[in-house]
Amino acid sequence: MFIADLHLHSHYSRATSKTLDLENLNYWAQLKGVTVVGTADFTHPEWFSTLEEQLDEAEPGLYKLRDEYSRPLEEQLPSKCRGEVRFMLTVEISSIYKKNGRIRKVHNIVFMPSLLAAAKFSAELAKIGNLKADGRPILRLDCRDLLEIVLETHPDAFLVPAHIWTPHFAVLGAASGFDSLEECFEDLTPHLFAVETGLSSDPPMNGLLSQLDRYTLISNSDAHSPAKLMREGNIFESELSYYGIKKAWETDDPDIWRGTIEFFPEAGKYHLDGHRKCGERMTPEESAASGGLCPTCGRKVTEGVFNRVHTLADRHVGMQREDMEPFIHLVPLTEVLGQVFQQGENTKKVQAEYFRLLHQFGNEFSILTETPLEELAAFSTPLLATGIGRVRDSTVDAISGYDGVYGVIKTITDEDRDLLPGLEAAGEIGLCKDNIQVSSEATPTVK
Repeated sequence: MFIADLHLHSHYSRATSKTLDLENLNYWAQLKGVTVVGTADFTHPEWFSTLEEQLDEAEPGLYKLRDEYSRPLEEQLPSKCRGEVRFMLTVEISSIYKKNGRIRKVHNIVFMPSLLAAAKFSAELAKIGNLKADGRPILRLDCRDLLEIVLETHPDAFLVPAHIWTPHFAVLGAASGFDSLEECFEDLTPHLFAVETGLSSDPPMNGLLSQLDRYTLISNSDAHSPAKLMREGNIFESELSYYGIKKAWETDDPDIWRGTIEFFPEAGKYHLDGHRKCGERMTPEESAASGGLCPTCGRKVTEGVFNRVHTLADRHVGMQREDMEPFIHLVPLTEVLGQVFQQGENTKKVQAEYFRLLHQFGNEFSILTETPLEELAAFSTPLLATGIGRVRDSTVDAISGYDGVYGVIKTITDEDRDLLPGLEAAGEIGLCKDNIQVSSEATPTVK
């Protein structure tokens, strides 16, 4: 079994971390438990040069980071997190164009099986727009025509519509999308075999639309910093290769395709309707009652994914197809620890405990899904075990995101603190146990 996170960005994309280089992606993938990572942004000329310089061919269609680049950060890895990491050539393309009387803004993920194929594809796009301006190029290019270029570049290249429900930049988005994939991709629609569900939806929500039945539902982090890897991801039992991954998605074969790792959709930043500027979060019923207008300023609110899904749905809850891919909901470990200690997830205390747990139990995915709760309680604090137990049971409380504001998944309640007094103190002691000590100063410095 291996995990792949294939939609993310490099530091050449706008609004991303400067640490998004291959060294840090290779390092954080091991901390998280991810085996295959998307390169992202391969159409950017400078990033492509970096890929050529730092990557070697490994399995068919996959690449590995050369030792001289991986070694400095890997020397700081917790030994139980060490594992092989592979890179797959990916890029997100932003198409902004007019079609059927409306301006369309749609993001798609393109996958290529080799650096040679990626270079050929980029050369075609360079005839259309400026590839140097952004790692995620913005092109005046119809999605149907983009797909045609992909198919003509290499017989094993493929395209997946990205985060299909995001209001402003997605194929089914409320603000600038379409009501069906056929309306967008026209005669080439049969060449699509997967769609990315995005952070604000999950497989049961997508199962409300029969038009999506023929597509494999995939998930990725869309990470804008290395630490955000695996907030969503894909689980495979396939051959470790580009072709194994493609076959798993193309066939939806349960023997090789094990489904997805999902955000709780309420945590996504476009789950409900709302107006961020005025702090108005609205259910579809509240939005309908106000005519889709903000009750504070009277302007149009951003229609969220939950509303949009139900607008296009032709099924009711409970009527989803029976052969839907399996999935699990997760909350990042640092978010759970932040709630345990009532501090931000990037504080020294949370980061120190995060790495102490990795040294003891292994990568983040194994801690969130496999480590016995009683061992977590004994090693760290019972509150951590309580929070992770709630995630595993999907018994969390949620404050839904809206209009660009992330939601909050509450894994620890005030009642937990009242019923289990002294746990904060236990957490303080846990940070200083003798068997493993990881101070904030010992946390690896990421460039």
